[in-house]
Amino acid sequence: MPMSGKLQTAFQHFDAANQQDPNSEIFQGKTYPKELLYALRMTEQLNTFAPNASEALQLTARCQHICRWEIPRDSFEMNREGYLRWRQELKKFHADKAESILEKVGYSEETIKKVRFLLEKKQLKKNEDTQTLEDVICLVFLAYYFEPFANKHPEEKTIDILQKTWRKMSEKGHKAALQLPLSKNALELVTKAISN
Repeated sequence: MPMSGKLQTAFQHFDAANQQDPNSEIFQGKTYPKELLYALRMTEQLNTFAPNASEALQLTARCQHICRWEIPRDSFEMNREGYLRWRQELKKFHADKAESILEKVGYSEETIKKVRFLLEKKQLKKNEDTQTLEDVICLVFLAYYFEPFANKHPEEKTIDILQKTWRKMSEKGHKAALQLPLSKNALELVTKAISN
């Protein structure tokens, strides 16, 4: 997908922010700051899933988790209510961070508003870009984060998370998910979750 100079500059700023992540992840023998690796995976998945994505959507995918470590999960109560409050707080935090970077780069108010709208996951199932973003988030989860999650949790919880993930996705997202190179164990769990 050809990138405008402005988009490239925004990506560089987003990546520089995520480079500060104190948490790291090893992938294919290389160590990455965790949220930088996540951002690169989001862009890669978006390019595969929606190669003609709008510039606002490309920006949003790259900054979806920007500086997430600054608001750790345990800064809220470790129950469902705390989890939901944490997620709401993160949406606003990511949108504010992205807005300040996009203003610096020189993006229009209209583009910045679109990115905020998408980061706040507004009109899921109704807005095409919001739905595409959600599909990409779910595909990245299934491709890279699902198996480690499944290894740490009982099958019942894993199936429940898979079913919630599946409900958020579009039909196009479902098709793409079933084409991911999942392990035999992961594919069995997905099959079990979607046939219930």
